[in-house]
Amino acid sequence: MPELVLLRHGQSRWNAENLFTGWVDVDLSPRGEDEARAAGALLGGDRGPDLRVLHTSLLTRAIRTAQLTLEVVGRTWLPVRRSWRLNERHYGALQGLDKKETAGRHGEAMVREWRRSYATPPPAVARGTEHDPSGDPRYRDVPSDALPLTECLADVVARTVPYWEDAIVPDLLAEGRRGGAVLVVAHGNSLRALRKHIEGIDDDAIVDLEIPTGIPFRYELGDDLSVVAQGFLGDPAAAAAAAEAVRRQAG
Repeated sequence: MPELVLLRHGQSRWNAENLFTGWVDVDLSPRGEDEARAAGALLGGDRGPDLRVLHTSLLTRAIRTAQLTLEVVGRTWLPVRRSWRLNERHYGALQGLDKKETAGRHGEAMVREWRRSYATPPPAVARGTEHDPSGDPRYRDVPSDALPLTECLADVVARTVPYWEDAIVPDLLAEGRRGGAVLVVAHGNSLRALRKHIEGIDDDAIVDLEIPTGIPFRYELGDDLSVVAQGFLGDPAAAAAAAEAVRRQAG
């Protein structure tokens, strides 16, 4: 039976400072490092999944979360696949701005629309400016017209689902593998996009799905990749409280 584990990176330094992050390459905060190690403790328990392959985004906070998590599990040797398609949503001109100050400037309703609606992206950055990813060497093999200058959640779904189909599904269904699980360490919005696709969540409901940092979410899947069982590892009340904390973030 295929298993899939989704893990949102631990708290980043800009999460702690309440700044819009998006594709800006920000490292983990000390709390985020602790969250990554705690995720490893959950994954390495007696009933933990048999992790066989790792997928991450190209952003440091996801990569380091995976490293710290797998150090605890004792599986730093896992084969790794990385893709820009698992990156966080590009927040356009909001990147680097304080969430509370942005809400004060543009109004809470407008900022909530930018952050939480399915199809309304924030204002875009201009090509060639600081937050245009086309000048970053990690994206040099990606066609420049595929790299976003802003995104809504619908855009993230559109770039994430092909990676699911082309890279993650083949690992889930790999011939000759005697069981095992695929671990995906990514971001709130790219994981939201994956969960939308896997669970068939509709456009209106997905915007209310909160994904806490550092708590693994495990699927048991049928051979047709239908969901047999799902849920956060560890204490359900702790996962619910962490999701609520994400919901209460200002801006």
